[in-house]
Amino acid sequence: MKKIVTLCVLLASVYALSACNTFHGFGKDVEHVGEKIQGK
Repeated sequence: MKKIVTLCVLLASVYALSACNTFHGFGKDVEHVGEKIQGK
């Protein structure tokens, strides 16, 4: 039972970290587009 709980926590952590990277990359893309619009 403990192995299943540990595995679930580990998978949830990996999923959360990958989601953070996705949002970080999305933020960079939006920032880049904003700079292009401003002409920087």
